[in-house]
Amino acid sequence: MKKDITNQGDVSVVKSPEEESLFVSLRAAKWEEFTGQENVKRSLKVALAAARKRGEPMEHTLLYGPPGLGKTTLSHLIAGEMGSNIRVTSGPAIERAGDLASILTNLEPNDILFIDEIHRLSKVVEEALYPAMEDFALDIVLGKGPSARTLRLDLPHITIVGATTRIGLLSAPLRDRFGITHRLAFYSPEELAIIISRAASKLKCPIGQLATHQLAKRARGTPRIALRLLKRARDVAQVHGTGEVTDKLLMQALNMLEVDPLGLDNSDRRFLLAIIDKFDGGPVGLETLAATISEDIGTIEEVIEPYLMQVGFLKRTPRGRVATPAAYNHFGKSQQSNHPSLL
Repeated sequence: MKKDITNQGDVSVVKSPEEESLFVSLRAAKWEEFTGQENVKRSLKVALAAARKRGEPMEHTLLYGPPGLGKTTLSHLIAGEMGSNIRVTSGPAIERAGDLASILTNLEPNDILFIDEIHRLSKVVEEALYPAMEDFALDIVLGKGPSARTLRLDLPHITIVGATTRIGLLSAPLRDRFGITHRLAFYSPEELAIIISRAASKLKCPIGQLATHQLAKRARGTPRIALRLLKRARDVAQVHGTGEVTDKLLMQALNMLEVDPLGLDNSDRRFLLAIIDKFDGGPVGLETLAATISEDIGTIEEVIEPYLMQVGFLKRTPRGRVATPAAYNHFGKSQQSNHPSLL
């Protein structure tokens, strides 16, 4: 029988129990249920079939891209295809080389070790991982000083699947040890509509076709956001309706969550309006903006700005952040002045 052992790290990378339960229950259990990322799926299936044909474990695999696109789900599908157990951990959870040793020595041949947020591994742990990935061995230093010696433990042939949202923070030696590397892209509204319909069926929550497409358009190309919005819409439908997510009830739920037709939430609007109204559209420095809207700099760079740049509402320039004409149009505002950085 397969086992799925999860070792959770610090709270910054661990979803809430409610959210974790939601995504586990709605996670694709078969390749046919995983919608989107067609090129990635095709490549992984070829690699899996070749590994099975040779009777070997699959090559170490690195999946990267924005959060919520299915990296964890793909790791479980890989384990299922190989008929292997999967052990799930995260970079911050492996604090010392001894933690890594205890995990690796408890794995069996062909098992999958999934390391989420792998870019957050400490340097010591990362260096201990190198021989495990290349030689399936673990070097342990016994003693200290002149009497110290190295003991090499043989490990079973396993596959390490790493996931990261920031591949640029991975050191080159670690990145080069992955034989397979794939970037996960944002999903189209059509793909998200299929995911929402399938999830609604699992949740036993009827949803109309128009409501499905409206939800898909506001999910920012991310299945995790789509599923979160679907669950909130289900709550509204059960409290204020008969349980079916109609167009009217969906709009009620989205207005309650302050999600506009392009998927912008309250934080996004506060950020853009601060640039437009208080700094004449920019350019304005990041620290100044963070102080203005009382938001953390890391949150702005990693959560707010990527989507705004993706939809063309924000420019990063050497002089600071600038709101684009599209942002002015979205809020129905006229651009009072021309900035050189926009030309």
